[in-house]
Amino acid sequence: MDLPQKFIQRMKIQLKEEWKDYLQIFNEPYSSGLRVNTLKISPQKFKQIAPFQLEPISWCKEGFYYQKNVFPAKHPYHHAGLYYLQEPSAMAPGAILDIEPGDIVLDLCAAPGGKSTHLGARLNNQGVLISNDISPTRGKALLKNIELFGIRNAVILSETPEKLSTFFPEYFTKIIVDAPCSGEGMFRKDPSAIKNWENYGAEYCCPLQKNILDNAAAMLKPDGLLLYSTCTFSPEENEGIIENFLKCHPEFNIVPIPLIKGFSKGKPDWVNGRKDLENTVRLWPYKLKGEGHFIALLKKNNYKIKSASFNFYKNSSSIRNKQQDNENLNEFYCFINEVIKDPSLLQGNIQLIGQQVFLVPDGIPSLKGIRVLRSGWYLGELKKKRFEPSQGFAMGLTKESVNQVIDFSVNDTQVIRYLKGETIEIKGNAGWNLVCVEGYPLGWGKIQNGRLKNKYLSSWRWM
Repeated sequence: MDLPQKFIQRMKIQLKEEWKDYLQIFNEPYSSGLRVNTLKISPQKFKQIAPFQLEPISWCKEGFYYQKNVFPAKHPYHHAGLYYLQEPSAMAPGAILDIEPGDIVLDLCAAPGGKSTHLGARLNNQGVLISNDISPTRGKALLKNIELFGIRNAVILSETPEKLSTFFPEYFTKIIVDAPCSGEGMFRKDPSAIKNWENYGAEYCCPLQKNILDNAAAMLKPDGLLLYSTCTFSPEENEGIIENFLKCHPEFNIVPIPLIKGFSKGKPDWVNGRKDLENTVRLWPYKLKGEGHFIALLKKNNYKIKSASFNFYKNSSSIRNKQQDNENLNEFYCFINEVIKDPSLLQGNIQLIGQQVFLVPDGIPSLKGIRVLRSGWYLGELKKKRFEPSQGFAMGLTKESVNQVIDFSVNDTQVIRYLKGETIEIKGNAGWNLVCVEGYPLGWGKIQNGRLKNKYLSSWRWM
């Protein structure tokens, strides 16, 4: 591989005798990983049913390596949202931030959704996850992955950090900034990253990173945690950014990250920085089975909180109260009464936005004036005096939460036919059914006259 000369010269000086170890990685294949969706299945159970061999990833309890000769993206379990395909080192930030159910979490640079799906699963549909990406185009992939995982308490935005900081002053308990960077840690896995490095190196990325972190700081509550990560080796974008941030934000301090096997200390001497920058971590691809990463964990000290006011959505105490209050949702409630076994699953803040029905997480400020891709759990759309349930609604349910289920064996050829959008001859009760594979939801279907009318989302179909 032809590495840029400027990169080679710098890395030789910084790595010294380890430079040869780094070069050797380009003669070895990169490692592939998947992360189990604990909203749907435990890592232990998934390992039992997985159709391919798995090896645990030491820094992520939900993570596994898989072999190069298998294709987990082309398996019904992937379409059921049982796992997310993710580079192993990229699982470390979500594991280190230590999300707990009930946290109010922001993923500020979220697309395509690797970190957000990790955080959302750990929230266990309790609390709030706001996933933001400044690019609406990249936000489409983020939206799909959030819905595929069945995350019910997520709001998906596409805004600048500056604008978000005016809407959410000191609102979040935990924030993750997986910052845009020069991508040096990805050179082996993605050779096109070299070209991007030549056009968008540290000189381009550092001002962006500084601005993002400054705005993230304004949105974090006192005693909250802020995790900063990159996939580059550049000290200017790593220790240098944190050094500068701490000078500008003395209310923050570095939280030491445990050095598990393969992790290395940060390098304060590379930026003539403060000694406690050693408490950040670097992941080197010649020291572990993964690509290059940098992670810093910061805590906002408990100082006098600034007064912040929010205009909140009005909460509804139950689905029944909402049913009485809003005749526009009659078709929706008829569907719920017919299809859903336990309506308390939808207890909370039901919102009709246009003709689309959402369950909005409690405690969300008004989003008026922000570019919103999803206002919460998208349940479906009102169409000509009927309610059409969404793909995301199906993915957030369980087999036990509906009245009628079509449950295919994973080896049944009908599964692939369903995922391809085909109509299927089938026996079963007429009406709406949740279509599953081995008990895990894939989408909706409607049985009429012995045929399953396929409601699997067309943009998700098996190709």
